[in-house]
Amino acid sequence: MPTSSLRDLKRFFLSAFYHVGESHLVYNMMSLLWKGIQLETSMGSAEFASMVTALLGMSQGITLLLAKSLLLFFDYERPYYSEFSVGFSGVLFAMKVVLNSQSENYSYVHGVVVPARYAAWAELILIQMFVPGVSFLGHLGGILAGLLYLRLKSRYSGSDPLTLIFRGLAGALSWPVRIVKGLFRSPRRRISGRGNVGRDRTGRTASDRWRCQTCTYDNSGWLSICEMCGANRNDNGFSPHQVSNHSRDLPVDELRRRRMERFGR
Repeated sequence: MPTSSLRDLKRFFLSAFYHVGESHLVYNMMSLLWKGIQLETSMGSAEFASMVTALLGMSQGITLLLAKSLLLFFDYERPYYSEFSVGFSGVLFAMKVVLNSQSENYSYVHGVVVPARYAAWAELILIQMFVPGVSFLGHLGGILAGLLYLRLKSRYSGSDPLTLIFRGLAGALSWPVRIVKGLFRSPRRRISGRGNVGRDRTGRTASDRWRCQTCTYDNSGWLSICEMCGANRNDNGFSPHQVSNHSRDLPVDELRRRRMERFGR
């Protein structure tokens, strides 16, 4: 390995964003979309961004430590330490561990039904068996990063520093947007007064309904005359049992005619 490639922090962080080809990129982005929607909805955008950043650093670091350990203790250099791996799969494996950590359901992993909390381990083994050229240490580092994140999260109460930083950045970036919206927002019409809304001078409201004793039609509280037969309402507005003599003297044929006119409008 060239000396210039050692201790390269840019390669350490950015290698997760490089992909071998279009299929590799599309598969990882679809997996990120599926897991990200569920995690961001449950924990919020700021905490989700903090988690992804932490998992990125931890998965890359654990993968490097595993490769270095194999080199130092087993002199196992070529398959892992001297070869490069790219892709976002390590972070995706870590997100899968976090997503399924509390699940009691079962999951399908390439046609195999396994408990959801062990789905990442099953996928690690199956992909290594059937897909050539994948990074075993990269995926394993992602799983261990997810377990480490859950362990640290359970011991730390409150918002972590990364979450606070992302919340501050989000607030700072949204501040100019709020100012622009305030400049172009149309003023709302405000109504002020001393009257009682929905009530007339006699204290009646539109919700007060009275039933005509002549034709049994339910009228609005605003009306003093029955819309159906024209019978007068009592002056106090609340006693439906007293009606005028005129309404009582109406013949049945006249009431039937008025009803037909009413419903025929």
